[in-house]
Amino acid sequence: MSAIEFILAGMLAAATPFLLAALGELVVERAGVLNLGVEGLMAFGAVLAFIVVYHGGGHVLGFIAAGAGGAVLSLIFAFIALGFRANQVATGLAIGILGQGLSALFGKSYEALTVAGIPKIAIPALSRIPVIGGLFVQDIVVWLSLAATLAIWAMFAYTKTGLVIRAVGENPKAAYAIGYKVIAVRVTTVAFGGAMAGFAGAYAAVVYTPLWADGMIAGRGWIAIALVVFGTWLTGRIFLGACLFGAVSLMGLAAQAVGVSLPSQLLSSLPYLVTIVVLGVISADRRLLKLNGVASLGEPFERTP
Repeated sequence: MSAIEFILAGMLAAATPFLLAALGELVVERAGVLNLGVEGLMAFGAVLAFIVVYHGGGHVLGFIAAGAGGAVLSLIFAFIALGFRANQVATGLAIGILGQGLSALFGKSYEALTVAGIPKIAIPALSRIPVIGGLFVQDIVVWLSLAATLAIWAMFAYTKTGLVIRAVGENPKAAYAIGYKVIAVRVTTVAFGGAMAGFAGAYAAVVYTPLWADGMIAGRGWIAIALVVFGTWLTGRIFLGACLFGAVSLMGLAAQAVGVSLPSQLLSSLPYLVTIVVLGVISADRRLLKLNGVASLGEPFERTP
């Protein structure tokens, strides 16, 4: 297998933790809420999924536990940030730290243990195409994440639910004035984002690299948050960005396989270097950010009598 075939075959799987977490954060931010605790939510979901699968609960139950754990932690964020109108940045960071601390606590006795992965599903004709055939041999979670991408795109493009979420994010006072329950919408989206972050952590821990190690999320949550900005709050661009970061994360292994003599630390830092460069380029285009940005992002909402 050539380096290009290796990267293409593994790109979607490597992108899935980024994609799931970024899709959840997209829905949250579209409702006008900024939750910076994604890294901790992923870590907490990862350890819950690993514990469940390790003790024989199965991958489905592991993902359910991870999603529930992420949703519960995110609801604590919602209770503080939305209920008491606390600063969303500080609250999100605190929840992120809490999630990472809980993951280290619960996972201490599981360090370096492994679980069985799940089989891959190939699309018969497409998987035999030279060079790009590996793209069509993926596990069920990858296929479901692609379906989730399409579903979230369709929700924002064609459904009343998507319209309500966007209205709450753009002008919560106007949305409240015409009868929409702004706080309820925001709490629901925050819970959804937490569940998606939990699923992302579960995939990293019990499918992509089915073992537990403290700190194994390794910044994926922060990249997921950056992906939302990278994609300028558009689902399709977020998907392409996740694929880019998935491919970049594999380039280090591909480079080593073909004999490129670069320090492993430099190769492993490639996704973060790309994040910095891309965000710098995107931030320079004020027009694009203003066109697709969320007007009330991070701003508290207070009901008027």
